[in-house]
Amino acid sequence: MAQYLLLCHHMFDIKLSLPDEALVALKRTPSEMAEEIRLAAAMKLYELGRLSSGAAAALAGVPRVVFLAKLSDYGIATFKMSAEEISEDLARA
Repeated sequence: MAQYLLLCHHMFDIKLSLPDEALVALKRTPSEMAEEIRLAAAMKLYELGRLSSGAAAALAGVPRVVFLAKLSDYGIATFKMSAEEISEDLARA
């Protein structure tokens, strides 16, 4: 008998109140603003090393390739290396 593993992806909502002035100043609709905030949060958590690129992409609601491409638009390094890792790579070159 075949066994199947069922993966459940639970979602939850976070309510965030923003002043109308913020939407007007940023020229965004509420749904556009929600997408932008999700992407910004995902990028920051990735930058801090708290989420992998795949998990951050899932949080942002975009494919991983799109997420990685957008990082440079916001000045975030796609791949991070410590000074020690850079030194090791240079020594091997």
